[in-house]
Parts: sequence; C-alpha cells; structure tokens
Amino acid sequence: MSTAAPTEVIDAFLSEAGLQVERPDPATFVITLPGDAKLSTTVSLVVGDHALSINAFVARRPDENAEAVYRWLLERNRRMYAVAFCIDHLGDIYLSGRQPLASITPEELDRILGCVSEYADGSFNTILELGFATAIRREWQWRTKRGESTTNLEAFRHLAESAD
Repeated sequence: MSTAAPTEVIDAFLSEAGLQVERPDPATFVITLPGDAKLSTTVSLVVGDHALSINAFVARRPDENAEAVYRWLLERNRRMYAVAFCIDHLGDIYLSGRQPLASITPEELDRILGCVSEYADGSFNTILELGFATAIRREWQWRTKRGESTTNLEAFRHLAESAD
C-alpha cells in the first residue's frame, strides 16, 4: 500500500480542522492540540508502510510518588481507545499507539485526536497532583509571598491549603 493515500487523507483532515501543523518530512505530521488543564499537547502522526504511529508528550518524569503515578496511568489504559500511556527511558509520560493505515479516515482521525486531547488534558492535573505536589506547594508559597498570581495553580489550591 502506498503512503500517498493516508497522507492525503490526514493532510485534508488537518487542513479542514484548522489545527496548527508542521511537516518535518512527507510522512510526518506534528500537530498542536489546544487544551484546558494542559494548555497544549503536541502529537505526531507518522505514516509508515503499514500503520500510523501516534505519539504525544504528556508530562515529564514525576518528581515524587512515581509508582503511584505510573499505576494510575496503567489503570486508565484499560479504558482507552487508540493510544495508551507509556513512559520512556527517562520516565517521561507519553501517549502512544498504532493504527492500521486501512482504518485512517477523517472520522477515525477525529476520534483519535479527540482521544489524545481528552486523555492528555483530562489526566494532566491528576498527574501533577500525584507526581509534583511538593513542587506545586513550593510554587504556591513563593508566588503568594511575592504577591504573584496563582491563577494557573488554582486547580491545586487544596494542596497549598493542606500544607498550612
């Protein structure tokens, strides 16, 4: 099977969706998905000979409580479609998956990118809370002491208040 047909389908879908896209090579699409908790998620789609590879960075290696973070991610994997959480050799957290090229349609791309967006954005605060609570508390205290805004930390107010 030629990679021309899937790349054309992907290119047309992304153009119509109005997503920010970079093309580092003819088989690779690097897309920026907007989010709420996680302001943006970068996902790469790589068209191979037989499958579409999907990879998205979610968060860096947890500073603390890594076992609980990884366990939580593995438990989530049971309910996910098209991609699953995984870690690299550094412990950084990604979403990764493969789909057969024959399944790549505009509807399937919408479903896949929607899942990546939901899983990355919907999991982000829990990952931060489980794996970075001490750093969040320290940042909250530093900002309040200096009179700085804590707006982007508001979801973690309970962590700061529990430290008092």
